[in-house]
Amino acid sequence: MIRFALKGLAGRKMRTALTAIAIVLGVAMVSGTYVLTDSIGKAFDAIFSTTYQGTDAVITGKSAFDLSNSGTTLEPSFDESLLPKIQALSEVKAAIGGVASQNTQLIGKDGKAIVFGGAPNLGFSVDPTKPEFNSLTLVEGAWPKAGQVVVDVSTAGKKDLAVGQTIGVQVEGPVETLRISGLVRFGAVSTIGGATLAGFDLPTAQSLFDKPGKLDQIRVAGKSGVSPAKLVAEISAVLPPGTQVKSGSTQAASDSSDTSSFISFLQKFLLAFGGIALFVGAFVIANSLSITIAQRTREFATLRTLGASRRQVLGSVILEALVIGVLASVTGLFLGLLLAKGLFSLFEQVGFTLPNNGLTFETRTIVVSLSVGILVTVLASLRPALRATRVPPIAAVREGATLPEGRFHWFRPYGSALTALFGFAALAYGLFGSGLGTTQVLLWMGLGALLIFIGVALFSSHLVTPMAHVLGWPATKIGGVAGALARDNAQRNPQRTGSTAAALMIGLALVTLVATLAAGIIGTFTSAVDQLFTSDYAITAQNNFSPIPISAATAAAKAPGVVAIASTRAGDALAFGKTIQLTAVDSQIGQVLGDLDWKQGSQEVLGSLGADGAFVDEGFAKKHRLTVGSTVPLLTPSGKTVTVTVRGVFKPPTGGSPFGPVTISTVAFDANYAQPKNLFTFVKMSGGESAANTAALEAALKPFPNAKSQTREQFKKNQISGLKSVLNVLYVLLALSIVVSLFGIVNTLVLTVFERTRELGMLRAIGMTRRQVRRMIRHESVITALIGAVVGIILGIVLAALLISRVKEINFVMPWGQIVVFTVAAVIVGIVAAIFPARRAAKLDPLKALQYE
Repeated sequence: MIRFALKGLAGRKMRTALTAIAIVLGVAMVSGTYVLTDSIGKAFDAIFSTTYQGTDAVITGKSAFDLSNSGTTLEPSFDESLLPKIQALSEVKAAIGGVASQNTQLIGKDGKAIVFGGAPNLGFSVDPTKPEFNSLTLVEGAWPKAGQVVVDVSTAGKKDLAVGQTIGVQVEGPVETLRISGLVRFGAVSTIGGATLAGFDLPTAQSLFDKPGKLDQIRVAGKSGVSPAKLVAEISAVLPPGTQVKSGSTQAASDSSDTSSFISFLQKFLLAFGGIALFVGAFVIANSLSITIAQRTREFATLRTLGASRRQVLGSVILEALVIGVLASVTGLFLGLLLAKGLFSLFEQVGFTLPNNGLTFETRTIVVSLSVGILVTVLASLRPALRATRVPPIAAVREGATLPEGRFHWFRPYGSALTALFGFAALAYGLFGSGLGTTQVLLWMGLGALLIFIGVALFSSHLVTPMAHVLGWPATKIGGVAGALARDNAQRNPQRTGSTAAALMIGLALVTLVATLAAGIIGTFTSAVDQLFTSDYAITAQNNFSPIPISAATAAAKAPGVVAIASTRAGDALAFGKTIQLTAVDSQIGQVLGDLDWKQGSQEVLGSLGADGAFVDEGFAKKHRLTVGSTVPLLTPSGKTVTVTVRGVFKPPTGGSPFGPVTISTVAFDANYAQPKNLFTFVKMSGGESAANTAALEAALKPFPNAKSQTREQFKKNQISGLKSVLNVLYVLLALSIVVSLFGIVNTLVLTVFERTRELGMLRAIGMTRRQVRRMIRHESVITALIGAVVGIILGIVLAALLISRVKEINFVMPWGQIVVFTVAAVIVGIVAAIFPARRAAKLDPLKALQYE
């Protein structure tokens, strides 16, 4: 039986290859995800290990609580007088102090900030006199002195920078012009992604970063024989309040923790799409094997007649599936290397360039990819294999014998409907159940979605006949007899058509879900901006989200025609035991923003917060039972507690607002936060939006190239641009499942062409032209694709409505434009899928086809 199974596969090479493609693509996604994330992880490990090379202990500032990852608040700096005290310790061999900034903007020859997507713009001090601590390699030129800067070779190559040129640098104040003294490379990493690097001597860096007499970090090397633990203990004894010391390895692990969390999230995120592709592939495998087995009814019956047992027939089919799974998984495993490179390019295209030090191919990648691919293939083959065992020996002598139905086939519609209902119940529990943690919510939602897709896919065969009748009507008018036959063919075997359409249904349901969520987010955000944005212009960073110096707003205020200008700032604070984003506003904020929905207080609150006033959002107030007059203790990163009094409670618009849970005045904020920065600045000008006012603002902001002024429409477009980049990534990843379903349609059509060889021969014999045959196959493919599209789009909209009903910040918005695009795309998928099967059917010789067994 083993030789029989292998010979059977060899004799059906094309059908075997088409069946395997679905698993190849799914496994490639799994393999590519692991290769991508492992490569990123190794690159980051190299970065952090290089950063702390030769370092046994690291001294940094210490926040009074754990800071968020928003980037608005950093660990506090400390006085540089600590450095000589550390250098004087008996166990210390050498120590070096430095400062750094994540918002060091290099200004290109065009006068604009050099930004590559959302990557950081890093600046730091460099001390070449202590090479044991230096993680940079000088490639060309010399190390920086006063008024000079070194730039990474990657940025220099992209922007045509050379040693000896001058370049603008903006950090905390207006642009300063420095001379490029050298080009550097960071460690042994081939690329650090889209980040830009700028190095200065310590006094220049302290001046640029507005940290005179301050340090952000001291790196220490111990004497020979001194353990890191002993060195840390000695340093701890002399540290002032507000500082901390860790071993070099511990600090590297701490710095990489956020990166590790990101890589873990990215890995799970991408594996989910690999799982989707394999899930769709399972439908394709099951459908293809079911058709193949149905076509081999007489073959299996002959085997039974010759003495083969049911177990042997079952083993034969499973062996075929196992061989297909192994070959497809191995192919997909190595295809994943190519896909990983593609994913690097994809992220780079959307402005998310990742560090890379070469592709990493771990043993775990091989084991997981092969195991998942083979397991999915074998499991998908079980039902077709069991059906093969039910072929009676008498079928060997029957013309047109078919597979008998299983004992429980009558339960199929009820079971599939119940499965879908259980799926919706699980999804609803995950969304609306009380007391569930994040992991539990995701598990219930994932289980619910899985059951919904399985249930709907199985039940879809009962929708095929009426849907094919309606959706196939245009084919009867456009294609004539060929179109009518195509509609009848789609209705002939509803279970087969439903299974084929289900693969496309899953992909389009997910695409529609994403599109509907995006339309809701964009629609509600736009509505909120229209409600609150009553000023004429907004000023943000070039990348739309980084903080910008307060001095940029000060310069903008001096532009001719400015009537009112106000900014919002943000930073971390600890309130009622939890880290929140604390925001701050200027006293003129009420003049540049529309009226808030005040539950307590009024618009006058905005301009009268003073040194101890605050307003809070409704959700925060309800959670902590706050009303006007209540006090809120806020712990700042420096360890100081600031108590503010609630002056007002407002309800944010559905699409959000520029305010956090608690908002205080900029006067109070600046008194308690080092180096405060603005997130947004809103400007109202005499005459409103005009070319003259735009020019005046741009002229005022010229010394701050990282700040840009924009009108309301430009502001909305720019804020949404980041979301659209993410959506493009999602669409590309979901397209993989669409491609898998496309091959599923191709496979089904090819197999049905084999199955209907004699029928096609008869049609050709009675006068059907080759063109009509091609048209018939093409229309049948399009009808099948449209059935999957209609069910998928409706299901996607229903799922999106459920999710949006759980999230108060999003309104439901129907994405009509995308729905039209998806429908047209389904038609195109149907046409493309039919090209090869239609050509094959049209080439059949009528006489040979009539003799086909």
